[in-house]
Amino acid sequence: MSLLLQTIICSTRPGRIGPSVAQWFHGHANEQGNFESELIDLGDFNLPVYDEPHHPRTQKYEHDHTKAWSESVSRADAYAFVIPEYNFCPPPAFVNALNYIYREWNYKPCGFVSYGGASGGVRSAVNARQLVTTLKMMPMVEGVMVQMPWEKLDDSGNFVAEQPHAQSATAMLEEMAKWAQALKAMR
Repeated sequence: MSLLLQTIICSTRPGRIGPSVAQWFHGHANEQGNFESELIDLGDFNLPVYDEPHHPRTQKYEHDHTKAWSESVSRADAYAFVIPEYNFCPPPAFVNALNYIYREWNYKPCGFVSYGGASGGVRSAVNARQLVTTLKMMPMVEGVMVQMPWEKLDDSGNFVAEQPHAQSATAMLEEMAKWAQALKAMR
């Protein structure tokens, strides 16, 4: 049985570099072959600051944007969050998107492709790992860290990965596939 991985672009900021990094990772995941893969842009869902009247555990969603987000997240067996670092933390859009739903995330593995300045967004990923555990997700120890991604763009604006990025991505995807298969029984 095939597994579905969603690579989720977690920044919604105009001028963001996340889509370039995410396109590369999505392509790498497709080549690696442990998952069927789809690229998801959080910005496409236009989620306002959490506005549902009922607790997410109830799944009594009233707004179309929440229903669309729930349906998208429900389809996947695993997630790769392509996440920048804002003030040592994940972007607010990512935190908001996590909080919109609950059961849809449960018992699924996730990994982080972080990017930023000298730290490569690693502090954001560390904080995000703690957040996802409250949703009963299994964050991978392995991850991809991209330092100064704006210096790794070709003339067309495409992210050009280096060997450490590809090696890290492969290791993370291999672990995610093991966890996704194992956690399927719990779902």
